[in-house]
Amino acid sequence: RGSASPRNSRLRALPRPAAHSVRLRALLLRPDRKRLRPLCSRAHLSAAPARAPRPGFQCPIQISYPAPARSVREEPYVLRPIVPPGLTPSLHSDSSAALARVATSSPYPLPLAMKKSIAILSPGVALGMAGSAMSSKFFLMALAILFSVAQVVIEANSWWSLGMNNPVQMSEVYIIGAQPLCSQLAGLSQGQKKLCHLYQDHMQYIGEGAKTGIKECQYQFRHRRWNCSTVDNTSVFGRVMQIGSRETAFTYAVSAAGVVNAMSRACREGELSTCGCSRAARPKDLPRDWLWGGCGDNIDYGYRFAKEFVDARERERIHAKGSYESARILMNLHNNEAGRRTVYNLADVACKCHGVSGSCSLKTCWLQLADFRKVGDALKEKYDSAAAMRLNSRGKLVQVNSRFNSPTTQDLVYIDPSPDYCVRNESTGSLGTQGRLCNKTSEGMDGCELMCCGRGYDQFKTVQTERCHCKFHWCCYVKCKKCTEIVDQFVCK
Repeated sequence: RGSASPRNSRLRALPRPAAHSVRLRALLLRPDRKRLRPLCSRAHLSAAPARAPRPGFQCPIQISYPAPARSVREEPYVLRPIVPPGLTPSLHSDSSAALARVATSSPYPLPLAMKKSIAILSPGVALGMAGSAMSSKFFLMALAILFSVAQVVIEANSWWSLGMNNPVQMSEVYIIGAQPLCSQLAGLSQGQKKLCHLYQDHMQYIGEGAKTGIKECQYQFRHRRWNCSTVDNTSVFGRVMQIGSRETAFTYAVSAAGVVNAMSRACREGELSTCGCSRAARPKDLPRDWLWGGCGDNIDYGYRFAKEFVDARERERIHAKGSYESARILMNLHNNEAGRRTVYNLADVACKCHGVSGSCSLKTCWLQLADFRKVGDALKEKYDSAAAMRLNSRGKLVQVNSRFNSPTTQDLVYIDPSPDYCVRNESTGSLGTQGRLCNKTSEGMDGCELMCCGRGYDQFKTVQTERCHCKFHWCCYVKCKKCTEIVDQFVCK
């Protein structure tokens, strides 16, 4: 492999799927470019093409990205009352109360312009500036607010939900006449749904990759105040992911790495129709008498497909240059890439001996993924040394402290400080540490002093049963006894 990177020339385009005549080069990044370069014309990419496509060519995915938003000065919406001649303006308190209920009872933050609108319109109604025609306008405004809240709810969902409750593994989704598979998958963006329609056999392994990432996250943070807890099957981690903290950076990286890991192994096992064994070039430092063959993990395919699928959600979101949302998009894309590159760089050559009586006179070698625990350990080290970033005037992320070295593409970055995970907070999504087990004798993060945040702990005794005194019997089984013991456990107050 040498010092090859994922963007070198040996990354080939994916083969076309069996069930579709698709030119997949339009889906993937070209090695010499940093952005997506579709082979389709603008007419093909639009919703309604002005002219018919060329004979024998079908545009694979018709995704029309919106134009970049302009930076506009934010002003409140002001509705002028329209009163017909001969009609006196009257107070309409019902509409004002309904709007106030919508603005205050929503669990998700409303856009700033909507908040200003409600603050201005409600006193206007109370002063009697609205007539009967205003009631319909308030109704339309309430619908607009509810629509914006629904959009926030949709964005709160994530493709991580495939790792929680994956309907691809349910047999009822394949019943004739049932709803299409991709419409049953919650949390997918428009681009991800289109990829799902083209590669339905890939979705099961994307779910497995998400599940692998979630489990690894919970293992790495099992002794931390935030232990990567899942709160539901749609947003998975809850509101804590809306903050651009170190924990969010690690979660995005490890989930992207899980997808690369699952897709690469699915190719090797022959589970996907569009890929097979690895076609990686023979390493230069491999001895000449060793054979380069076997069936290795197809990391090239896994890397490229994971990049298209995972990053599709971020690339579809267009926000004003210099806004907080644009900084979050750049942060998420950077951490996704860091997770993928960690899997790619940790892959190594594996060999197997051949010969009479194990003489190892001949070796066959192939490219193999590293154990995912090793990937999680590497990303945990990146988490501890993550770089704090901010958005500069050019709309790019720069380091807050310029004295440190700039982060590489394999480092994690964050833009917000971590919230307080000691106490439960619904607004930040923190679950607190009350009821968490701690280690009384440890001085680390799992110790009762740090885990309980100085609140103290309770002690109780539990009975544990485990196997003991195991013996091997010929032939061939192991017989064990069951031993019980009483142990002390400590729980945070």
